[in-house]
Amino acid sequence: MTQATPEHVGLLLRNARGEKGWTQGQLATELGTSQSAIARMEQGKQNLSLRMIERLEAIFGRSIVKVGKPQMTHLRVEGGRTLSGEVDVNSSKNAGVALLCASLINRGTTTLRRLARIEEVNRIVEVLTSIGVECTWLNGSDLRIRRPEVLDLESMDVDAARRTRSVIMLLGPLLDETSEYLLPYAGGCDLGTRTVEPHMQALREFGLTVEAKSGFYSVAAPPADGHHRSFVLTERGDTVTENAIMAAAHREGTTVIRNASPNYMVQDLCFYLQGLGVEIEGVGTTTLKITGRPAIDVDIEYFPSEDPIEAMSLITAGIVTNSEVTIRRVPIEFMEIELATLEQMGQKLEVSGEYMARNGRTRLVDVTTKPSELHAPQDKIHPMPFPGLNIDNLPFFAVIAGNAEGQTMIHDWVYENRAIYLTELNKLGAQVQLLDPHRIYVNGPTKWRAAEVGCPPALRPAACLLLAMLAARGTSELRNIYVIERGYEDLAERLNTIGAKVEYFQD
Repeated sequence: MTQATPEHVGLLLRNARGEKGWTQGQLATELGTSQSAIARMEQGKQNLSLRMIERLEAIFGRSIVKVGKPQMTHLRVEGGRTLSGEVDVNSSKNAGVALLCASLINRGTTTLRRLARIEEVNRIVEVLTSIGVECTWLNGSDLRIRRPEVLDLESMDVDAARRTRSVIMLLGPLLDETSEYLLPYAGGCDLGTRTVEPHMQALREFGLTVEAKSGFYSVAAPPADGHHRSFVLTERGDTVTENAIMAAAHREGTTVIRNASPNYMVQDLCFYLQGLGVEIEGVGTTTLKITGRPAIDVDIEYFPSEDPIEAMSLITAGIVTNSEVTIRRVPIEFMEIELATLEQMGQKLEVSGEYMARNGRTRLVDVTTKPSELHAPQDKIHPMPFPGLNIDNLPFFAVIAGNAEGQTMIHDWVYENRAIYLTELNKLGAQVQLLDPHRIYVNGPTKWRAAEVGCPPALRPAACLLLAMLAARGTSELRNIYVIERGYEDLAERLNTIGAKVEYFQD
């Protein structure tokens, strides 16, 4: 099959826009990008990812170009460019997948607005569709979800389920669905051993029993009860807390969860459930009191809040290229420690006044990076549970520390393998020294150089390589970017709107 050229795709896109009677600005608003990006697409000056083509086809309700069998996708980066302009933070990946799982609790219609269309979301949508849930994209980013009276759990898409770790969060919503069913083992990033035992400990409090059998979890649901229960999570994990919350939300009685995660995705889940009529006290704290509703049938629309991890990614792009860039819609409550750490390293930042997110609950600001002379911090950089430095934002400090004078220790105490993947930055000229599976020294400043690098099997280290390539003069290639597409929506296109030059290609 002959592959369509960018010029041909651009002509088809222009015709589709014309048939709808839209300006380039209107299409840019729908896609959450700039008018100049649309102009480049229509002129054939920007290669489009398959994901972007799918979004455009969803917006126009028609086929734009036929594509053959999906191939491995790569990125080509022309580095050493100064960035400028403004870019918005998209909605949260982690909140989005939790809300998709939680929609099973609701017998009414859930509409999630401005949902991030990333591979992780696509996998969960495929799982939901396979068990009988009606999932309809209303435009580029709004998803309407309607579940049937009875879910067909035996028809679950096993391949899609095993490509995402988020499938484990179906245990809470399915607590009272059926007496027995099988759930495929979870997949996702390769970050070392990530036990599901904390999930099981939490759900056993509701009477759920789970046994591992040949690649599946064999789940036996408990009988309905109206018991009050109180328990402590031995691990303050985000997804563990979410699973427990979703189990409690549709169980009659009151549940008190102690040592709960108060992180951003947990708060978004609580706000959505409150919209369904579930009483939840203590949102944003480590103690939650939940009064469940055994039968929920509500038509609801909800806007997931913005993603602090994507915000940190975009801020890092501005810092590593020593550029003045404004990142809009940053959820400041979940970024305060990161910004304070950056300022301690000498990074100049301008932070706007606060305003509210579309969910009416999350506080946002705009952050502008300024060209700065960075120095290593006096103490190590390490994550902590919220309100500490977010574990998923820690890897970006390896790239930033590469621009700083001196030696920075980064201690990734949560995951066994992730610090190892950060040594891949050495292929781009960094001086990263692995001390043990959890700790690295980063010696700076770095004279970044272009290189061809394969994506590691972990989302944030892979994104770090892309961001470092922005600073490396010359042409770099990042191979097999599926792991990045799991967690970012059109990251390359959005970096291009602020002056980067990143293009997709396939072998």
